[in-house]
Amino acid sequence: MTTSETVAANAKVTNQDNSAATRLTELHGVGPALAKKLERLGIFAIEDLLFLLPLRYEDRTQLVKLGALATGERCLVTGEVLLSETVYRGRRSLLVRLGDGSGQLTLRFFHFSRAQQAQFQAGVHVTCFGETRKGSAGLEMIHPEYRILRKDQDPAINDSLTAIYPATEGVQQGRLRSLTDQALRIMQRSPPRELLPAKIIERLNLPPLAEAIVYLHRPPPDADVELMMAGRHPCQQRLAFEELLAHYLSLKRLRALADTETAPALTDGEPEVAGFVRDLAFELTAAQRKVVDEILGDLSQPHPMMRLIQGDVGSGKTVVAAIACLKAISCGVQAAIMAPTELLAEQHWKSFCDWFRPLGIEPAWLSGSQRVAERRESIRAIEDGSAKLVVGTHALFQEGVSFGKLGLIIIDEQHRFGVHQRMALRDKGDSELGHPHQLVMTATPIPRTLAMAAYADLDISIIDELPPGRQPVKTIAIPDNRREEVTDRVRLACESGQQAFWVCPLIEESEVLDYQAAAASYEMLTEALPNVRVGLVHGRMRAAEKERGMQAFKEGVIQLLVATTVVEVGVDVPNASLMIVENAERMGLSQLHQLRGRVGRGATQSHCVLVYKPPLGRLAKTRLSVLRDTNDGFVVAQRDLELRGPGELLGTRQTGLPDYRVADLVRDAELMPQVQLAAELVQRASPENAAAIVRRWLADVHLYGKV
Repeated sequence: MTTSETVAANAKVTNQDNSAATRLTELHGVGPALAKKLERLGIFAIEDLLFLLPLRYEDRTQLVKLGALATGERCLVTGEVLLSETVYRGRRSLLVRLGDGSGQLTLRFFHFSRAQQAQFQAGVHVTCFGETRKGSAGLEMIHPEYRILRKDQDPAINDSLTAIYPATEGVQQGRLRSLTDQALRIMQRSPPRELLPAKIIERLNLPPLAEAIVYLHRPPPDADVELMMAGRHPCQQRLAFEELLAHYLSLKRLRALADTETAPALTDGEPEVAGFVRDLAFELTAAQRKVVDEILGDLSQPHPMMRLIQGDVGSGKTVVAAIACLKAISCGVQAAIMAPTELLAEQHWKSFCDWFRPLGIEPAWLSGSQRVAERRESIRAIEDGSAKLVVGTHALFQEGVSFGKLGLIIIDEQHRFGVHQRMALRDKGDSELGHPHQLVMTATPIPRTLAMAAYADLDISIIDELPPGRQPVKTIAIPDNRREEVTDRVRLACESGQQAFWVCPLIEESEVLDYQAAAASYEMLTEALPNVRVGLVHGRMRAAEKERGMQAFKEGVIQLLVATTVVEVGVDVPNASLMIVENAERMGLSQLHQLRGRVGRGATQSHCVLVYKPPLGRLAKTRLSVLRDTNDGFVVAQRDLELRGPGELLGTRQTGLPDYRVADLVRDAELMPQVQLAAELVQRASPENAAAIVRRWLADVHLYGKV
């Protein structure tokens, strides 16, 4: 789903609860061509214009004297044309000198027509708005908005702050403001219906919806612009609250629908599960046991489990998934595990082979890189049901793959899959059995308030303790001019029998990005460490070649593995105790935390060295400080959320989760407890209002959330 499609879906058919959506072509100046352009902004009806809120505001409520201008100001000025000329100083431009008795200002145009040039005759008065900057002959404005005044015409001064809207090709700001003015006049005659419970509006001291909409489109001159730009004005909070409520209600509706669907009730297999847990080479942690109990309870119900497991890197999510699979298989249905990369899927396949082959269960493997004969054999076994457990990549949900008796789906690193991909795998379930149970896992811990907003349709389990004996990884940050110290550290680790990762962002040197590439690092380290066995793995290698390199590292044949971020997930080498990350200042917190999680899986104290290129920017300095200060994935995730926003954390760019038009999941997180309360009130007291709120903000986009 493209960004424009998402925006369009978000806004489509706004306010249908109030009256039939009014066609855009009923507005003055809107024909079929302009209506088509407006659709790119998600504007399908007049009511949609009310919810296309400004990105920012400009103050055109007062004129600034030319003599009082300062560099970097965006302001409204007026003056008389003193001089107009076309110059060719490196680049053709039109220069217009204005004066008002207090000072002078130059208007500069690089793109202009003869007719435009002819407008600026000496003695003509002009009003213009733009940003001042230093020029060769004093202050100037480049391509300002301007209006030529008639003789004796006063400059037009707005009586409210000027809204700047999201733009699209072929629709100018002036046109959007004109259309919004018309929509606001129509709204005054027929205000949108209040759908929030009066108790909530009173408790949060929120303004009426119509009042909030007018204020945000046309703020008065004395409006607190700073508060509005921060998104914390009560009028913005009024709309943000209702939008958060719409998303929450839509997800709750999905969950309610799932609870009415049928799924195989998996009630057998207790002896098999108990024996498997008893024979493990390690004890499950209390957190793992708690999550296992929650999952087994879900699987015993005749409606689909919809559960998300959050667990930090190394917390033991995979063995919990194995227990769920064994339960399903013992009850006579198939289980499927899907991972986003072949490397991670292979890691799972090997782990499950080690666990399940002694039980007489042979896991099937399915991926896009399989040989034709092997793939055909896997597909046949999946279809006839002889493959009780299937592990694979995106290949699992592709055409030509059908399951004999699919009862459980497990999706790892769920945020890397699109919604339609997850739905495609879900639809492989046998209709006679009902829908398969769903378990999704993530090693990216999600802060509670964000999970409340984004995963209201899922039950959430958290594995919040590491296995016994695991020591927190010690993290340090070192500038790249101390590279020799880092290399010595690697040599000492390898001489003591340990292994190390050396991770670089790129495979080859780039002229554009000054990264330390993996290939160059491999050559440098091979030369600098002649007694260390160095290997190289990156994403452009063929699967078999990459697998040989990874296997050699796991077996200890390779002591130092130089790699790109393909090792971010799915590589489990307990003997690796040192992680070096090049250009750490250019990576996100969650990604760095994932890389750090590749070490610290054995009994030896592990270290992560973040190599950066100084000077560090403020954001990069903050990221590295967070990693030095904590190993807690939830703390890292919260700080990452604050620094980068929810898009990266939830993978919304990939998943098709609808964008928020007013609300901000970080800024407005404190509203979520009240949103939950409002949802209960509105669903209990007036379910028709709940449906209307979802239609107002989402139309049919809530269907995309179904997994």
